[in-house]
Amino acid sequence: MVNMNRRQFFKVTGTTLASSSLTLLGAAPTPAMAEVRQYKLARMTETRNTCPYCSVACGVLLYGLGDGAKNAEPSIMHIEGDPDHPVNRGTLCPKGAALTDFINSPNRLKYPEYRAPGSDKWERMSWDDALDRIARHLKDDRDANFIERNEQGQLVNRWLTTGMLAASASSNEVAYVTHKVFRSLGALAFDNQARV
Repeated sequence: MVNMNRRQFFKVTGTTLASSSLTLLGAAPTPAMAEVRQYKLARMTETRNTCPYCSVACGVLLYGLGDGAKNAEPSIMHIEGDPDHPVNRGTLCPKGAALTDFINSPNRLKYPEYRAPGSDKWERMSWDDALDRIARHLKDDRDANFIERNEQGQLVNRWLTTGMLAASASSNEVAYVTHKVFRSLGALAFDNQARV
């Protein structure tokens, strides 16, 4: 008979019970096979893009399945920060890291829609029709409200009834061109979404 105190008894029985339970659950060690695991993104298409959320404009890498085969529907499966991008160097904030949910959301708007005055429903329209409609409204409003001269007769060329809110994820070059084009129409109300 082995002389054992209470603590030693619990250690022995606890270890025996745990090891026998793990063996019954299939955790018994098996011979290890040497193999190289395939990289999880090996068959995916990599696309570089810019995060759409804020004015930082972090670079992202989008990985999508679907190689152009007839029976494969392309879909974004993984998103990570672009380590070669000079702004974020591979890091993403929580909103940028959750872009997969944003892209694959069933509520994501993928085409322009129009709701007529007094209507309770939105109607889908083509991009060409949407851009033509926007251009027509801008032209009509500018023609009706353009101020060429002020009360003193000075040339001012102002258009005060329409404003522009630019996208925050635009590069400096795109923001500069957008600003120049809209200001050339005489508009004074111009802001960037990064400041809102």
